[in-house]
Amino acid sequence: MRDDALPPDPFAGDPNDPVWAFDTAEPPDDAPVTAQERAELLADLRDLAVYQALLEQREVRGVVVDCAECQEPHYHDWALLRASLEQLLNDGRMRPHEPAFDPNPAAYVSWEYCRGFTDGITARAKRALPASQ
Repeated sequence: MRDDALPPDPFAGDPNDPVWAFDTAEPPDDAPVTAQERAELLADLRDLAVYQALLEQREVRGVVVDCAECQEPHYHDWALLRASLEQLLNDGRMRPHEPAFDPNPAAYVSWEYCRGFTDGITARAKRALPASQ
């Protein structure tokens, strides 16, 4: 187990998991992710590693996601986002987690910003390479 992974769920497999008291919907069936979902999650994990490598050195702490459900921004540090994506890949769902405590919004960027920043760095690196003959 990696140091930055989420702790084990003490209610794993328990049909009386107290988290369901917060949701009026039926508990998910925990069906495994489809092959397409798996491929997309693996691509997201690869992208996340690149984004972190490029942006963490620029003091970006992670990714901000605008939550459609609560209409609030959610701040995810790199390790938490990686652990959440891995949990979704392995379990087919993500457990609830504690929100970031008093995050500095300036230290988080959107997934789209990460993608655009990476595309810009890649394009600049390609221009700097000598043309092959």
